[in-house]
Amino acid sequence: MIGFFIKKAFFDGWDNLISMVVHNLGYLVLLFAFFGVLSLVPSNLLFFLIIILGTGLFAFYTAGASSASWAYAHYQRPGWSDFKRGIRISWRHALLFWVLLLLIATLTFLVIPFYLSFENIVGTILSVILFWVTLLLIFAQMYFFPLFFVMQGDRPMKTLKKSFLLVLDNPFFTLFLVVYQTINILFSLLFALLAPGFTGIGLACSVATKLLLFKYDYLEENPEANRKAIPWDDLLYDEREAVGPRSLKGMIFPWKD
Repeated sequence: MIGFFIKKAFFDGWDNLISMVVHNLGYLVLLFAFFGVLSLVPSNLLFFLIIILGTGLFAFYTAGASSASWAYAHYQRPGWSDFKRGIRISWRHALLFWVLLLLIATLTFLVIPFYLSFENIVGTILSVILFWVTLLLIFAQMYFFPLFFVMQGDRPMKTLKKSFLLVLDNPFFTLFLVVYQTINILFSLLFALLAPGFTGIGLACSVATKLLLFKYDYLEENPEANRKAIPWDDLLYDEREAVGPRSLKGMIFPWKD
């Protein structure tokens, strides 16, 4: 499944490269505006207010971009109306996503360093516990918006709960996805965040969630099946057919196919 995930995520991104770059330009505008405003205000209450509001804009923009990346994973070509609709239908989830971003930032930059400053066993234990809590929150966020677009009737906390369950039930794949996203970030920096960028990161999350859910559809239909022996080749047959027998060589030298 991992090999097909890499192939599908790459070609879904390649097929929607221009659209991805456009969405990433929106992220860049937000980032430049955010840091530009921060550089003009003193380090006081207004400074933290700008951080909170900027994080909120990022969360809501991510809701719209996640709608687009979910469509990419389903071989669709979303437009501006789909982006706006994504924000409109997921605004409650965007609010929770905003809170989660602020919580992760607070734990990372304030709470964990505070406990580490104790320089004793109590501070160390609390820091380690909060470190793993922070990682779990980050991991769950990868599945949060994709799960919403699958089950749009769920409330935000229910979607978050399912995100945690997906992490805990698929720890090795989730760790692989984290490594994959780290590589995505490195390539994004190389291409000035234009590609794959934040949208490409969201696309990988959408593809990962879509493929993992085939497992749960199968287990629901076959409750006695061995959870450790999922027939991925059969489950992903239609997806493999949809992606087709594509390769990097064929993409670069199509006349050789």
